[in-house]
Amino acid sequence: MDQLITDLAAVLAAAAALIFATMGATINERAGVINLSLDGTILMGAMAGFAAALATNNVPIGFGVAALVGAAMALVLCFLSLTLGQSQTAVGFVLALLGTELSSFLGAPVVRVPGPSVPYMPIPGLAEIPVLGPIFFRHDPLIYASLLLVPFTWWFLFHTRPGLTLRALGERPATAYARGVPVTLARYLATITGGALVGIAGAAYSLDLKQGWSYRHTFGIGWIALAIVIFGGWRPWRVALGCYLFAALEIAALRSQSILPNLPTQVFQVAPFVLMIVVLAMVNLLASPRAARRIAALPPAVRRPVAAVVERLAAPAPAALGQPFERP
Repeated sequence: MDQLITDLAAVLAAAAALIFATMGATINERAGVINLSLDGTILMGAMAGFAAALATNNVPIGFGVAALVGAAMALVLCFLSLTLGQSQTAVGFVLALLGTELSSFLGAPVVRVPGPSVPYMPIPGLAEIPVLGPIFFRHDPLIYASLLLVPFTWWFLFHTRPGLTLRALGERPATAYARGVPVTLARYLATITGGALVGIAGAAYSLDLKQGWSYRHTFGIGWIALAIVIFGGWRPWRVALGCYLFAALEIAALRSQSILPNLPTQVFQVAPFVLMIVVLAMVNLLASPRAARRIAALPPAVRRPVAAVVERLAAPAPAALGQPFERP
């Protein structure tokens, strides 16, 4: 029982940085902007956040700098794609490569240098609650913030007027424009906000989850974050579930190393990524026309609940995702 509690707490901690990255990407894509620069942005945020915290011996400043770096990369994406009309996919991919190489070059002086980290901060009183205390209330402020970010993002997107406007940018930008919304400016704001969250995700790794900075410190995490957003159907709660699933796979892989010591360690490092791809493939398979035909052939009593489950799993992308907007 104690081991299970420890593992559940570890899953929440391991998923915290991914939560920030995926919530940022969800906001971007709900506004109709594809941001493929996540991997490079996370690396830049991790490097800049750690370097700033090291130079000032101040962790909040590190997170602030990481957020500014993430916002700056998102601003470049917006200028090149929304203002100059270049492909969002191509620009994002180039920025991802640029961020990867630039973080390695600029971060060379602080490679493997010991530095500050987010302090452990259990919540008095709540941390002593049996079972729930060790799982939820014996962490650091970053993990608590990740737990609050998911419901806040959901509430903002689906229960506020600005959230409704943001979703309209990704579904029907022409309708939003007809109602007086400055579509391009609003997409700028949404993308920059999402980029800041992605930058914070980078600092979450270098100042908390994987303390310090090294060459390609978080390489590949941005692509996993994008995959999780798709898996989650651009819905905050489902996206968060994908983050916790990936974190659970990582924890399981670590535990399996002691059970299967003869297997190369690389197998356990790669396993969570492979399993996540398998899950994504299964979700896409459920949404395929062939699956729809097979479901339609089922008896009515079985077809209805199965179709309802598949419909929830196969959430469509925002209708205007990646499409340029031109004023009528």
